[in-house]
Amino acid sequence: MKPALPTDRLAVGGPASDDDRMPDAGRRGLLKAAVAGTALGGLPFAGCATTTGTRWQGPPALGFRSIAPMVDDTVRVPPGYQVRVLSAWGDPIGSPLGAPAFRQDGSNTAAEQLLQSGMHHDAIEYFPLPFGSSQSSRALLAINHEYTDDGLLHVGGMEPWTAEKVAKSQAAHGVSILEVEATGKGWQVVNPSRHARRITARTPMAISGPAAGNPALRTSYDSSGTLARGTMNNCAGGHTPWGTYLTCEENWHFYFNGGSAPIPEALRRYGVRAKGATRWHEHDARFDLALEPNEPNRFGWVVEIDPYDPESVPVKRTALGRFKHEGAMLAIAPDRRLAWYMGDDEAFEYVYKFVTRDPYNPRDRAANRNLLDHGTLYAARFNDDGSGEWLELVHGRNGLTRENGFADQADVLIRTRAAADRVGATRMDRPEWGAVHPTTFEVYMTMTNNALRGTPGRPGPDAANPRARNVFGHILRWREAGRDPKATRFSWDIFALGGDPSSADAGQHGNVKGDSYGSPDGLWFDPSGYLWIQTDVSTSALNRGDYQRMGNNQMLVADVVTGETRRFMTGPNGCEVTGCAMSPDGRSLFVNIQHPGEPAGDRSNPARPKAISSWPDGAAGGRPRSATVVVTRIDGGRIGT
Repeated sequence: MKPALPTDRLAVGGPASDDDRMPDAGRRGLLKAAVAGTALGGLPFAGCATTTGTRWQGPPALGFRSIAPMVDDTVRVPPGYQVRVLSAWGDPIGSPLGAPAFRQDGSNTAAEQLLQSGMHHDAIEYFPLPFGSSQSSRALLAINHEYTDDGLLHVGGMEPWTAEKVAKSQAAHGVSILEVEATGKGWQVVNPSRHARRITARTPMAISGPAAGNPALRTSYDSSGTLARGTMNNCAGGHTPWGTYLTCEENWHFYFNGGSAPIPEALRRYGVRAKGATRWHEHDARFDLALEPNEPNRFGWVVEIDPYDPESVPVKRTALGRFKHEGAMLAIAPDRRLAWYMGDDEAFEYVYKFVTRDPYNPRDRAANRNLLDHGTLYAARFNDDGSGEWLELVHGRNGLTRENGFADQADVLIRTRAAADRVGATRMDRPEWGAVHPTTFEVYMTMTNNALRGTPGRPGPDAANPRARNVFGHILRWREAGRDPKATRFSWDIFALGGDPSSADAGQHGNVKGDSYGSPDGLWFDPSGYLWIQTDVSTSALNRGDYQRMGNNQMLVADVVTGETRRFMTGPNGCEVTGCAMSPDGRSLFVNIQHPGEPAGDRSNPARPKAISSWPDGAAGGRPRSATVVVTRIDGGRIGT
């Protein structure tokens, strides 16, 4: 094992590859001249740019050298860059109530965990302070915490299993809101901060939109079907132009225990089974289907959170549909109506789009409060000829009628997967994160992998998912008709097939130009128009020789015009690199490192004799911790240039 991070948790650029692969500045000038001043349409910001309204000025030349694949237990970045840990699981969030420091033996209580950063960081968004500014030295960070490893979370792991451990596990889920500022010693969490907040699996929430109040959402806790408790398995996210955070509930089905009673098909379609992956139901009746059969229907939504108001109540927005939401990526139409692109992260599931009924008001934040409750949800069909269409998931249309088993629009939204089945959307290879180009409005989405494609009894390859047993994944790209996010037709192509170009397996041979990668997961466009790609190779797949040559999970930067890709970051052993956000001045990049050391398993034993990671603390026998890191250039310049 390589030396751990120093005590100040700082690492500088690692070894570079032999190839600088500098792009053609002249070609960029032509591209800039072709699109500058036309695509933004006078909007304050476009696509999936930051919430600060930064305009695209044309992509500068990449100014970093690609680093080599790594298999050591640290975070590596190119020469001339440095990376620091900002906030790891268990670190105080800066609540005015205070919080004790993280204890390596797992003895922090559930009450203490409520005041500490949650576990397994995922999506992250940057919200400048004050609201409406383009501040690059003070901000709020909204950070998802996808799930917990209860073996690491508690003293003694899961034995014995107690109500206190369930409470602590639920407290480590959800979202953290941190106030951060740039100081002479680098970025720091502000402590105390009136903004600091934890949203967990027990936080009271409202349910709004067409499905609110439906009988399928009513429980013994809430007979109205308009109030919920908590959010969980928060994977990717998104934002709104009025400065709120969208956190997305993904694999919520794991938490429910079906028991011996037959499970309704409506729940089986989402993966709910007789035995859940957690034991929450033993001490929280909400997760026992025999006692609360409707509780699963209250998860699988997009949740809107106002990071600027710590007293605000999060809202589950049912108009955006219910499935295993991976993210919600924003595009703004010329008439100021809004579209969010969403993937359903499971093999053979669908790509979705939600378009608001009404335009947003950039001058009145309060006027947008319920904008997400009214609009149209679509599922995508990718035709073999490179064309595509958005199919309305609206009751009474496309076969979504009472005669076909859909009672009303609430039923369509609660059973979104069944609705997409009915309208004939295209079954995809695990659609995950999306990203919208800040100028051209092209949409990119990762199809992370699908080893089941083409196996007996499963759908075979198609034009949009062209490989059987697709273990390396690919990135799909589409262009809305008229460059309008409201359009119902689009054209598409495949931006890149993941994989090792030297692989002997022709079916898994990648076509990435530059540094190869597999299982693309996270995507994000910076305001310059460069695509940042993050990978999530499963620990079992890491045993493949093809993947071993690629090293640990990583983050790369792609020029979407030439396809050139360079490796910018590699993570510690067993991690996933996921979620990134940039300060408006482009000088600070915030990235999440999730589940270092994961090969021990989701219910791991902290006393295991061959732990593969002790990042970021490097303590002997220390528990690996997910964390948010901050990348800066040593000379203070813009990231990537």
